Amino acid sequence: MNPTADAIFVSVLKYDGREHRRWPARITKTAGPLLVLDAVFEEEIQHDLLGTIPCGTVSTEYYWLDRWYNVFRFSDPDQTLRYFYCNVNTPPHFDGHVLSYTDLDIDVLVAPDLTYKILDVDDFEENATRYGYPDDVQANARAALTELTRLIEVRSFPFNE
Repeated sequence: MNPTADAIFVSVLKYDGREHRRWPARITKTAGPLLVLDAVFEEEIQHDLLGTIPCGTVSTEYYWLDRWYNVFRFSDPDQTLRYFYCNVNTPPHFDGHVLSYTDLDIDVLVAPDLTYKILDVDDFEENATRYGYPDDVQANARAALTELTRLIEVRSFPFNE
């Protein structure tokens, strides 16, 4: 997707404030605190956990401005589900142009059959010590993981789309 005047950017930060990733996206839906974005991978990406993400992969991204997680639905260009990828993070901030959030390391990879695998808990524990995550940040991250896995297990939105 080429950035245009009506496109926004998503900015992923690490806890120390440095930007980790940035990409253009378009808002497709807003409903209360929920923003749904669409983005398309313009080039092939090699991801540590996901392997190769081919050019043309569609990412439908669900961000709640009041929740400590987000959900990405990765699809082939024909909308066939590849998998869901969920991030535990601080609630995002949206200024009208950039949606930003701080990644708290814990991820959940969800297969099309909705089996899932929790990833990077060790990174969360290491970074909690390294960056001194306050107790409330750690508690909110753990609660977010519990809520995410419950949503997956009961096939609740957006895992029922």
